Amino acid sequence: MAAPVTSTLKMPVLAALTFLLLAVACRASPYYPLELGYYRYKCPQAEAIVKAVMEKAIFHNPGNGAAVIRMLFHDCFVEGCDASVLLDPTPFSPTPEKLSPPNNPSLRGFELIDEIKHALEAACPGVVSCADIIAFAARDASYFLSHGRVSFDMPAGRLDGTFSNASEPLKFLVPPASNLSALVSSFAVKGMSAEDLVVLSGAHTVGRSHCSSFVPDRLAAPSDINPGLAWFLRSRCPANATSGGDDPTVMQDAVTPNDMDNQYYRNVLSHTVLFTSDAALLTSPETAKLVVDNARIPGWWEDRFKKAMVKMASIQVKTGYQGQVRRNCRAINHY
Repeated sequence: MAAPVTSTLKMPVLAALTFLLLAVACRASPYYPLELGYYRYKCPQAEAIVKAVMEKAIFHNPGNGAAVIRMLFHDCFVEGCDASVLLDPTPFSPTPEKLSPPNNPSLRGFELIDEIKHALEAACPGVVSCADIIAFAARDASYFLSHGRVSFDMPAGRLDGTFSNASEPLKFLVPPASNLSALVSSFAVKGMSAEDLVVLSGAHTVGRSHCSSFVPDRLAAPSDINPGLAWFLRSRCPANATSGGDDPTVMQDAVTPNDMDNQYYRNVLSHTVLFTSDAALLTSPETAKLVVDNARIPGWWEDRFKKAMVKMASIQVKTGYQGQVRRNCRAINHY
């Protein structure tokens, strides 16, 4: 006896509905096209390996943590979060991003990423992308430098890009002498808000800066910088500090230089910050209120920083045929 037509149609229809629901659920994920636990089957120990290397590196030198947090920003705002900032010059691409003025010579952490990649390749060859390594490393740096106060999950699944050019950072990484309008615009282009700008600026609570990044517009020209800080900086920085020349470094946050906390916002309010871009946060009622809230409400900045980091680490990610998993973070794969 033949089965009813309705019965024979049910299975394909149910299968199609199930597939459709799964597809909708995936796209409804707040991290799409990335996902939490992306390597749980491919390389279960991946995130633990990154965390172990970062813990050791930050214990040896807290500046290593500040370096990879900055690296994430410089990577994601140029060509998206695709590790294009790691590529070395080659005869076919002699001027990659890392040689661009916003990155050279101030961007650090390349050897640390190499160390992490080497450990991951030994455990799971050809599985973990360099772009995901930068994101995980920045996440772990935030955790260790904040003594656990900034703890969050980082989705993964980014692929590594194959293009890198020194002209690109000049388009998207505005200099530290920028005013608030330029800063907000640079974030808006990447889908980031004015609040994201204020929150991520809080990363200036750790790390060092070259004198050439602030001497011309903060010390050699009229500014609102605190006179005591100005005196201190003039004792450390040559009046003609130039990138690549006589260009010492100083701590960005003299109060808690190695702690990731909300001290940065107290420094903004007391005019004890290095950059015009830091001081600019007080030049609009909206951003000034955010500075005050971050400075005065316990846990306020930490909670928002976690979300902003994940949001930034999702900018223009490459998946599928858009990228690759580099075997060496400094060079594209040649098949």
